[in-house]
Amino acid sequence: MRVLHLPLILAACAMALAGCDRSDRAFDDRVHAYLLRHPEVIQEAVNALQKKEQVRAAAQTEVAIGQSRAALEHDPRDFVANPSGKITVTEFYDYRCPHCVNAAPAVVKIIHDNPDVRFVFKEFPIFGSDSDTAAAAAIAVKRAGGDYLGVYSDFMAARPLNIEAVQRILSAHGVDPTRLQQPAFQKDASDQLLATRHLAVALGLEGTPAFIVGDTVIPGEDMDAVHAAINAARTRKG
Repeated sequence: MRVLHLPLILAACAMALAGCDRSDRAFDDRVHAYLLRHPEVIQEAVNALQKKEQVRAAAQTEVAIGQSRAALEHDPRDFVANPSGKITVTEFYDYRCPHCVNAAPAVVKIIHDNPDVRFVFKEFPIFGSDSDTAAAAAIAVKRAGGDYLGVYSDFMAARPLNIEAVQRILSAHGVDPTRLQQPAFQKDASDQLLATRHLAVALGLEGTPAFIVGDTVIPGEDMDAVHAAINAARTRKG
């Protein structure tokens, strides 16, 4: 329970006490005694407030998704698997995020098994400079028309994923690692990553991975929820 909410909760409980005169000096004592006899009232108020906040946050996120649909699903800088698919899934991820690593095989399987699922990859590095380097390297692969999915899988599987590993994987996929040092590329990659960060903030995303299917946000590696959202979208499309 957040302390910030306690005064509001206590006030709500107090107002609920029928027949209490606010001018009565014993009012506070009666409220205190009532809460001691019925502590479940506080938990009920907390639960109701949390539910209300969740509904409000979900509504705000849905509006933000609608306003950001083009940037979310149709930024030409992003790699898209199954580009002709009718159902779009967008993932925000970091190659050094353990939950993203856990989800990666399931992501690749979704792409391979569901040609109707258009999968958008959003590079969203939040785990430091090595993550920034890996994200920029993936952008370089996309620009070179290389094996993005192969690099994605290799980056997710690398232990540790550091600069040396990134360079080794790039070379193995036929991409010159020195591209990452070119000033023009660095600026373009930085601009793309910054745009993704701003988008994540606008959507209220608080970590990685985060999947978005239609207006549904699935935080974390809950792949069952991702599959359920895909199936629901498929049903809506008839």
